[in-house]
Amino acid sequence: MLTTVVNAQQMAAPEIVLNQCGYYPKLEKSAVLLHPVSESKFELLSMPGRKAVYTGVLSEPKTTGYSKITTRIADFSTFDQPGEYIIRVAGVPDSPVFKIADGVHQDLALAALKAFYYQRASFTLDVNYAGKWNRAAEHPDTSVYIHPSAASKNRKVDSKINVSGGWYDAGDYNKYVVNSGISTSTLLSAYEDFSEYFLGQEVHIPHAKNKVPDVLTEAVYNLRWMLKMQDPGDGGVYHKCTNLDFDGMVMPDKALSKRYVVAKGTAATLNLAAVAAQAYRIFKHFPEQYPGLADSCLLASRNAWRWALNNPNVAYDQDVLNKTYDLKVTTGAYGDKDFEDEWIWASAELLASTGEQAYFDAFFSRLNAPVSLPSWSNVGILGYYTLIRCEGQLPEHYKSVTSILKKKILTLADRYLAAFKTGPYHTVIGASIYDFAWGSNSSAMNQSILLINAYLFSKKDAYLDAAVSNLDYVLGKNATGYSFVTGIGYKSPLHPHHRLSFADGIVEPIPGLLVGGPNREKQDGLKYESEPELSYLDDVKSYASNEIAINWNAPLVYVANAMEYLEKGKK
Repeated sequence: MLTTVVNAQQMAAPEIVLNQCGYYPKLEKSAVLLHPVSESKFELLSMPGRKAVYTGVLSEPKTTGYSKITTRIADFSTFDQPGEYIIRVAGVPDSPVFKIADGVHQDLALAALKAFYYQRASFTLDVNYAGKWNRAAEHPDTSVYIHPSAASKNRKVDSKINVSGGWYDAGDYNKYVVNSGISTSTLLSAYEDFSEYFLGQEVHIPHAKNKVPDVLTEAVYNLRWMLKMQDPGDGGVYHKCTNLDFDGMVMPDKALSKRYVVAKGTAATLNLAAVAAQAYRIFKHFPEQYPGLADSCLLASRNAWRWALNNPNVAYDQDVLNKTYDLKVTTGAYGDKDFEDEWIWASAELLASTGEQAYFDAFFSRLNAPVSLPSWSNVGILGYYTLIRCEGQLPEHYKSVTSILKKKILTLADRYLAAFKTGPYHTVIGASIYDFAWGSNSSAMNQSILLINAYLFSKKDAYLDAAVSNLDYVLGKNATGYSFVTGIGYKSPLHPHHRLSFADGIVEPIPGLLVGGPNREKQDGLKYESEPELSYLDDVKSYASNEIAINWNAPLVYVANAMEYLEKGKK
């Protein structure tokens, strides 16, 4: 529910925290009591009459081992009657009102996707679509300079190229290929997994009446920028389009510094190879709406793969770059020196799209590589998801490999399932102190994506319950009591580290943005609570816990929309 703004900083966390959007009737439903009480029971009261409709038993007190906070769980999963309710526990204030209903995350699903529209560079945000957050097109990026590190035979230093479009990466105005890669792919994967659902979704963003789902319309906007970041002369891909330094906290029309494309690299090039191969698979079904796009994507993917084969270990090292060239670059580095995961991902996407032996060999040779939750710097499991998703289209002699991939994913999923069952917040996230790092909320959403993928091929309902528990977490069932998505819930961030929201003169931040969340490392040096799960500040200066980023919003889009689709199958 998009809500009226209140002063969230002054609103104390309730003693009973829960999903501020509500709960699906047939899936897991629980709230968390943040303070120990002697009472053992809780009641569900219907609203507005406050009639008792369900009585349950609180869990025994739970702790994490890394925090002094003690919780008790009120689990009411067996109660499935739609309506509005509160939770009552003797001795503590009643919970806020919440809903049990179908479609409780519909507003979230739409807002999270539309947040990408608000991040568009080189594009006028019209009042008819953007409302009060409308703005003129800035950063045209049609004449971006070639940085000395990016110079090639056909593109000399200080010559200019067109890299217009794309999404601003995070709270800043730069554009980074390696972060665009996982972000764009996650939107494309959401469509591939739930295409029927997205065909009927209306997000209210500009599009021709061309029967293209809005999730693809938005993904294409960034995909076309990624394609422009490839050097047509050799297939290599520039690492980023950037200022030399971060802009101040100003609107884009005040951010007038010269912009550059910087250094080609193996990571960026394999990111494009992967995303473009996936895009080919999708957009070949839209030849009238996007004439030539699919073929252009496959060609770009093959050329990127070829460049990477010839340049298999070109790391983006900003420190070395700045020691080598007079034009120093101090914006986000997104440095990565291990490319095994990028090779896994790119080979899987090309294999799924072409069925060619060379890509199978490249993937199979890395089958013993460890697999873990995805991030911009660790994308291997994205290839696993793809080959399992596309299992039915693979040549017969390749299909046996997918059983190995499924076992690896189920091993991780079962670990998350155990954390969900025993954790003090009845969520997957938070089982380890290491969960509370930079972008912890993104980790929560990527855990849920893995669990949803496990559910899709296993049909084991427990994975879906565990997946929705992390959505509960980011929407308020956590130690801070915040819904971590701007504009969603009754207590959500008002001051994200986001230039567009800070400098526009509008009280409310742009809606639908997932902030980073509790971060025990506190890199910004601000004063936080000592407990790891409380290390969050709704402060524009808190880039360590309150910045936004496209690679955090993309898994939120996937999870919110997936749950809106999958819960309908539980009726």
